[in-house]
Amino acid sequence: MPGREVLPSTLRRSPEKAQDTWAKTHDSAVETYGEGQRSHRTAFAALKHSFEKVGDHWEPKGRKGPSDAQAAGGGPARRAPTAGGVDANAPKEHLLDVAKRLNVRGRSRMTKAELVGAIQKANARSTGESRVREKGRNRR
Repeated sequence: MPGREVLPSTLRRSPEKAQDTWAKTHDSAVETYGEGQRSHRTAFAALKHSFEKVGDHWEPKGRKGPSDAQAAGGGPARRAPTAGGVDANAPKEHLLDVAKRLNVRGRSRMTKAELVGAIQKANARSTGESRVREKGRNRR
């Protein structure tokens, strides 16, 4: 199935460039691996090199490159937890700014690792709320 038809909701709320990156990588991965989770993971891995998840959508990163330890090491033989779209390699000041935009409480006292975790939770909450709103609109 073409990437545009299975575009995740977080990407539908994101810039066209993010959508193009994910869809093109997904389509290429489907040709190589077939439809399924591996193609989706491959598309998200490519997306995370240029974009980071902020709330319920993806935004361009200030610099290109891996977003976390899993992306830096990568490969199917090494499975490690990812930062869920949070640019864990960004400077703490950037993470503080993202946390502020997401209204994360207690952010000024958090370590960098704690900020990454708090942003992940805020992103998940925001994405969930957006999906509920979309469902409500689709029922009308």
